[in-house]
Amino acid sequence: MKKTITITLHMSEIIYDVQNKTYLRGRSKQDAPADIKANMQANDDDENLNQVLRSVGNAYGSLKSALSEYIIESGTTANNGLHANSNIVITLSMPSNYNAAGNDVVATGLHKYIVNSAIFDWFVLTSPGDAEVYAPLARAAMGEVVDAINRRVRPTRTS
Repeated sequence: MKKTITITLHMSEIIYDVQNKTYLRGRSKQDAPADIKANMQANDDDENLNQVLRSVGNAYGSLKSALSEYIIESGTTANNGLHANSNIVITLSMPSNYNAAGNDVVATGLHKYIVNSAIFDWFVLTSPGDAEVYAPLARAAMGEVVDAINRRVRPTRTS
């Protein structure tokens, strides 16, 4: 019998991480002019927040593609509308011998994947040289997710 795992990623936490990490990256640019630093930072201004949400949506789409064999979705329609006050809910159908001890690793890895992918997308527009730091981080996060998903409970001998 399959195990169903539901993971909720809070959009407010994803947006906060994107904004905080881009802020810290901009602040760390010691010799960059103030306008360059400001442009590196995602914030709640409408155009910035809209781009962050689009970047998060792109990351979510690629996440769903990467985990398509496990994701449970029913329905015949789709949209790309993510909102700052919404959550991303992912339901996974796992093999019966999936080790549920990996649930937190999967949740954390999915969060990191979306955040790093969104930051990559953001920096492609605002600071292309910094973008290249985040693509490998996103790939590493997905690797953690795949490793956790592939963990199995060791079988026990029946008596």
